[in-house]
Amino acid sequence: MRRALDALYDGAAWLAALSMVGLLLMVLLSIVSRQVGFHVPGTDAYAGYLMAAAGFLALAHTLKKGEHIRVTLLLGKLQGRARRAMELWALAAASFLASLFAFYSARLVWQSHLFHDISTSNDATPLWIPQLAMAAGTLILAIAFVDELVMALRGQRSTIDTASRSE
Repeated sequence: MRRALDALYDGAAWLAALSMVGLLLMVLLSIVSRQVGFHVPGTDAYAGYLMAAAGFLALAHTLKKGEHIRVTLLLGKLQGRARRAMELWALAAASFLASLFAFYSARLVWQSHLFHDISTSNDATPLWIPQLAMAAGTLILAIAFVDELVMALRGQRSTIDTASRSE
């Protein structure tokens, strides 16, 4: 199970990286097309879709690598059982909120598909297509938070002390 979850997080990170490459290509295409006098419609919209995809698909991988910003002001002052309780509470709350975010993101995709919602820009893309990346990213983030919570409950998760990091 651990290998499958890590592969899921890594796969989402690779898709985020590919989205960044696609974003670069869209921006370059837009710049070059303006310089040589032709217009490729939709490049700005697709650049935006790819930027959103990159951000959402990278969330879980970033969490699992300990790179999310953590406010440890209160946590740093706690020790022992109080610190563990606060960690568990924070992970449970984050799991709940990420699950809500994933649910409503998936619901948005479904409603956009149901209502045939399209982009208002000249590309007229059905919006459920770029929204899939957001829904997938939030679902994988919810899975990652639940994974962290389960690991913490089992005592397999080491807390990340951001103050002592040398990066």
